[in-house]
Amino acid sequence: MAGSAGTPGTPRVLRAMNDRAALDLLLAHGPLSRTRIGKLTGLSKPTASQLLARLEAAGLVLATGTSEGRPGPNAQLYAVNPTAAHAAGLDVTPGRIRAAVADITGRTVGEYELPTPGRRPSHPVVRQVTDALDGAVKAAGLARDDLHRLVIGTPGAFDPGTGRLRYASHLPGWHAPALLDELAAALPMPVEYENDVNLVAIAEQRLGAARGHGDFVLLWNQEGLGAALVLGGRLHRGWTGGAGEVGFLPVPGTPLVRQVAKANSGGYQELAGSQALPRLARELGIQDVPGGPYAEAAAALVDRAADHGSGPHRELLRTYATRLATGLASLVAVLDPELVVLSGTALTAGGEVLRALVQAELEELAAPRPRLVLGEVPEHPVLRGALESALATTRDEVFDTSR
Repeated sequence: MAGSAGTPGTPRVLRAMNDRAALDLLLAHGPLSRTRIGKLTGLSKPTASQLLARLEAAGLVLATGTSEGRPGPNAQLYAVNPTAAHAAGLDVTPGRIRAAVADITGRTVGEYELPTPGRRPSHPVVRQVTDALDGAVKAAGLARDDLHRLVIGTPGAFDPGTGRLRYASHLPGWHAPALLDELAAALPMPVEYENDVNLVAIAEQRLGAARGHGDFVLLWNQEGLGAALVLGGRLHRGWTGGAGEVGFLPVPGTPLVRQVAKANSGGYQELAGSQALPRLARELGIQDVPGGPYAEAAAALVDRAADHGSGPHRELLRTYATRLATGLASLVAVLDPELVVLSGTALTAGGEVLRALVQAELEELAAPRPRLVLGEVPEHPVLRGALESALATTRDEVFDTSR
């Protein structure tokens, strides 16, 4: 007896697999001709023609013009229809919510930033989220109902057992027991929540320094110090979502911090976090230590130190590299990753100079010797990761032509 239409190996499923392969190629390579799609997928010209006609009728691809500059007649080119679906991402910090909307090709079509200063939010979190999202949606010329999915990135993580935000006591208004239910009621699209550093790792895995790597650690140092762990190609979040909260890690060189969740700090954060750099600079006698937010001050100090070949600036960089390697040594001893990606402005500001110092120190302190690289997603990596995460699920759903 023949299998049902959804059984693996049936014509419908095989067609859907070919459709998805073609759509992924168009996303990766841009407009392609029927002949080129056929060669890349191994399909015959008639089958490739039927595939493109089917995808065009479904609104998933568009004829975008013709090839030029080659011998012979110009060929019709096809591309993914950017308006087939849209997804959104939010990057939440205590001081602001940054929102963006992307079309299904990944192109950002609308952005908005909502300041949220103060320990006590002037508006409920639900209103902050909807205001930020609506700003990006309006900038994209869309409506909320046009969004297929939303991913919200925050410090800490929502405990899958309780639905409560953990590891981020510094984020005002986000700890209400019913918050996720209230957001679900206010938003018409599916919503997912992800740790901000995990989203940076997703961005680097899809678009940056970790492409092609299934096992890596990403160390993030900006407003806070944290890590993301990718094992076997997948994010490792831990039982409560707390995997990678390395700011709480006890390390040599700092007093033992107890009740770290209440203090919202720990040894590694105190040793190598952004707030440690201005203090270290003053101890070394460096003049004109920048003020302002820790992340900006740390990045300015590291950038300046990387440009100096000697003196207290060089000592600052060496000491900072040793502190960073001290915490990393514990991570690589347990995980033995293939790669460590250094990200966040307090790490990338030092460029290759700081990276090489940390690499040398880590090789002294740990038996495994992963390669250290700098993050390559230059602008708003948390937000980019949120968009990439939302788009991955959106494409799986919208590109599934077997239904």
